Amino acid sequence: MKSNAFVWAAALLTSVAYAADDASLRDGKPNIVFIIADDCTYSDLGCYGGQAQTPNIDKLATQGMRFTRCFQAAAMCSPTRHNIYTGQYPVKTGAYPNHTHVAQGTPSVVQYLGDLGYRVAHSGKSHVAPRSVFCWEKIPEGKNPDFAKVDAFIEECDRDGTPFCLLLCSNEPHTPWDKGDASAYPPGEVQLPEYHVDTPETREAMSRYLAEITYFDSQVGEAMGLLEKHGMSDNTLLVVVSEQGNSMPFAKWTCYDNGLQSAMIARWPGKIEPGAVNPAMVEYVDLLPTFVQAAGGVADPVLDGKSLLPVFSGKQEHKQFVFGEMTTRGIINGSDHFGIRSVRSERFKYIWNFSPDVEFQNACTASKLFRSWVAKAESGDEDAARLVHRYTHRPEIELYDIVDDPNEMNNLAENPEYAAVMATLRAELDQWMRYCSDRGQATEMDASDHMGGKRKARSASQKKKQNARG
Repeated sequence: MKSNAFVWAAALLTSVAYAADDASLRDGKPNIVFIIADDCTYSDLGCYGGQAQTPNIDKLATQGMRFTRCFQAAAMCSPTRHNIYTGQYPVKTGAYPNHTHVAQGTPSVVQYLGDLGYRVAHSGKSHVAPRSVFCWEKIPEGKNPDFAKVDAFIEECDRDGTPFCLLLCSNEPHTPWDKGDASAYPPGEVQLPEYHVDTPETREAMSRYLAEITYFDSQVGEAMGLLEKHGMSDNTLLVVVSEQGNSMPFAKWTCYDNGLQSAMIARWPGKIEPGAVNPAMVEYVDLLPTFVQAAGGVADPVLDGKSLLPVFSGKQEHKQFVFGEMTTRGIINGSDHFGIRSVRSERFKYIWNFSPDVEFQNACTASKLFRSWVAKAESGDEDAARLVHRYTHRPEIELYDIVDDPNEMNNLAENPEYAAVMATLRAELDQWMRYCSDRGQATEMDASDHMGGKRKARSASQKKKQNARG
């Protein structure tokens, strides 16, 4: 079997050939609309079997393709967005901690699609830098899309006959979970996953979080309505993703599937079969080469992903392995250093924790919700104590059978029966890290060099406190 890294170049050539052979892609440029949530666990959406009421997203799934195995490379907002807009893995561009930036001159969706005649506009949460790289049209700069101004932008493009790429970036359901109707989700009736401790605080938080997912769903509905209003639904590639998991334990800030896996639904009438469900393993890094190819262009070799157009046409396979990374340096209440890398095959997930001797901390561990878990653990509840310890103390290596254990509760790393599986996955992970120039713990310690001034100062302060405790 050829290694994953060695097939990337061949895949890009296949992508180029596919674009050259498809005359319809050359003759008409579709509009592209990309909608992203903020801290939304994919499995909480209605069409993914979740308890959140998401009628607009559910409807979109009947009109397009629902991906069941879409992944991102980092379970934090800023590296994820840099990853999408540059089409390159986070450590490779240097945009791997949170509140980060890429180097001046890094090409992004703005340059790639701008060169193909597109107007590229952004409305809502940004969290990327520098402005010279992400020099899109602002509609305007705010935490959520301004749909009145988005409407005017679409109307102007329609009048001028100019294709557009529109990035609609929600700030929901990011905390503080203060939007939507929480009364639709009574705390006593919400369902909690097996990796959560059942406390009143957990239930109250879940209620408000689910309400905010429904609020995000209404934003998706507004975007769909504007495309229909302007008669553009049939000539628009519309992609909706949920971003990383929520900010409760075992999701965001981790390399577990509940942190790295994402919902993704794509609609493109005439190109994507309505109601299709596709199990192909895909990554966020695949989106930019997809947009370039859909626009009639050729993917730049610097891009790390593979175009999804063959998958849109019904192909059920895309990648053998997907990868993830996490760094705590500079994040709010984060451990001074706790680097994580992961690789996932169709069946197994391998996680490497660089600092098993360090307590894992972030904004979640300082939250009212997590403090209620600690209190229950200290009262003698064994299940609460197990989950609190499991979240804050990680072994160096974790291995999970994703098929039999989708919530990654049973670590198989010490089981000798899986030695060959672990060796294969570790070889793939090592190769990916070399490809990205990822030096492991040294890269983790250098994270502050890739953040803004305030975050750099925070990281330095964390290091000073860590040294004082040592």
